[in-house]
Amino acid sequence: MAGMTALGLLLALAGCVGIYLASPNQRWLAAAWPATPARIGGGLLLAAGLAALLQDFQAVVAGFVLATWLMLLFVLLPYLGALFPDKKGR
Repeated sequence: MAGMTALGLLLALAGCVGIYLASPNQRWLAAAWPATPARIGGGLLLAAGLAALLQDFQAVVAGFVLATWLMLLFVLLPYLGALFPDKKGR
C-alpha cells in the first residue's frame, strides 16, 4: 500500500471518529463533543483524506475507495461502542 493511500485512509478514519463523537448517541465518551466544531473538523479531515487518495488513484477510484471506507467505518464505530459498555451499563 502506498504511503499516500495509508495517509488518506487514516485521515478518513480520524474524520469519521470526529463525526461519530459529535453524535449525541455515541457510546465512547460520557458526553458528546460539541457538534459543530467536531463535524466541521471531521469533514475537513475527510476532504484531506480524499485529497491524499487522489495522489495515488484516479478520481473515480479514489471516490470509490473513500466511500467504501466510510461505509465500513460508520457501521463499525457504533458496534465498537456497544462491544465495550461503560460502567453505567449504557
